[in-house]
Amino acid sequence: MDLKNTQLLRFTTAGSVDDGKSTLIGRLLYDSKSIFQDQLEAVEQSSHNKGFDYVDLSLLTDGLKSEREQGITIDVAYRYFATPKRKFIIADTPGHIQYTRNMVTGASTANLAIILIDARKGLLEQTHRHAFIASLLQIPHAIVCVNKMDLIEYKKKPMKKLFKILSILIKLNIKDIQFIPISALDGDNVVNRSKNMLWYEGSTLMYLLENVHIASDYNHVDCRFPVQSVIRPHTRDHQDYRGYAGRIEGGVFKAGDKVKILPSGFSTHIKAIELNGVEVKEAFSPMSVSIRLTDEIDISRGI
Repeated sequence: MDLKNTQLLRFTTAGSVDDGKSTLIGRLLYDSKSIFQDQLEAVEQSSHNKGFDYVDLSLLTDGLKSEREQGITIDVAYRYFATPKRKFIIADTPGHIQYTRNMVTGASTANLAIILIDARKGLLEQTHRHAFIASLLQIPHAIVCVNKMDLIEYKKKPMKKLFKILSILIKLNIKDIQFIPISALDGDNVVNRSKNMLWYEGSTLMYLLENVHIASDYNHVDCRFPVQSVIRPHTRDHQDYRGYAGRIEGGVFKAGDKVKILPSGFSTHIKAIELNGVEVKEAFSPMSVSIRLTDEIDISRGI
């Protein structure tokens, strides 16, 4: 089985208002050199226009005008970048309680959640809510980033007190939890190791993102394929084409395999599997594909 697709890591941000989620994503993109020069110049100009004496990297993800004006995240912002080790899809989600539903949307397909906590404030109500949602959605990995360490002078002592509070997160149903003290504004322990926190001997955030093991997170035994859409081109070249599109939730599917349709219980065989319009011999979780069947069967809920 070709597991190249497991090198794609989907992760989301979680946490309360103003914990620095958008700034952290901007810092990741900036320090990993994943933004274009014209994007950086636009952010620098916007920061200058706002009267800031620093480059506001959160502007890299805030796409709506109302977000830029208010300095908050309202909608889910998706960003894509890659390093030599892995490809990433980031879902930057809002922290305000009235936009919690948007956080759920961004987290629904994530392999990993970055939970941000303001080093001065600790766990807030919305932090608990987001962490519980991550657990409820069965996100297997979480990295708790204690942010704004620059505002407590990078001291270790406040961190010790905070770690006692963070023990509540360990009780959640998340298999793998890591803790990192960072400063998203200054870049400490985000992509590069901090010179201000020599007492911290753990990994940087980027190192964990590049090396977290996600291949075993997927179920390649129990075949499950929820149908999300029926594709009918109705063109001269595809008069009788009918494809069932969706994301494979479990198992490995191959052309010729016998499958059962639920809830009807009818059985048929896979005629072909297509990925981005190209036929492939097999497909597996979490690939999004289109499957064609040998028989004409009414399908509305899944294979």
